[in-house]
Amino acid sequence: MDELNLITMEAEEKMGKAQEFLLEEFSGLNTGKASPAMVDKITVDYYGSPTRIQQLGNISVPEPRLIVISPFDPSVLPEINKAILAANIGVTPMNDGRVIRIPIPELSEERRKEMVKIAGRNAEEQRVAVRNVRREANETAKAMQKDGDITEDDLKQALDEIQKLTDKYVKQIDDALAAKEKDILEE
Repeated sequence: MDELNLITMEAEEKMGKAQEFLLEEFSGLNTGKASPAMVDKITVDYYGSPTRIQQLGNISVPEPRLIVISPFDPSVLPEINKAILAANIGVTPMNDGRVIRIPIPELSEERRKEMVKIAGRNAEEQRVAVRNVRREANETAKAMQKDGDITEDDLKQALDEIQKLTDKYVKQIDDALAAKEKDILEE
């Protein structure tokens, strides 16, 4: 029975990671409002090594539609500028020699719909990941029953528990998607 608990705990951990990954992906989506998460994962070539912008300076949001990046080393400003443009997140950075200002444009209706589609694709990828975890856990439990390590009743209980976890995490992913869609579509 301990082995079954291990299987369900491992499945829950993997499903939780899929949900966390989705929330990270969502934080980087442009909703028409400034958020440090839009740029903090962008990597910059800093003296030959890829470095995240958040490690190169302070990222602030002084206004609802403005992100300001103040690098610790001003010589990296052109590289940060280039990396933001290359990330293709729909913004144009402005470099004044000391800081980079990124005005966040109002999203058009077409762009909002496009962002909702991207969010939907991200959510579906993580639903599939959760279902793959379920399939792997079920296969492991069935193999244990086939090998005589657990009884048929234990197998049924394990499969029920794994399905409950799957339903729980798919619902959380659906809820996160609904909240993100609402956030994107609000003007």
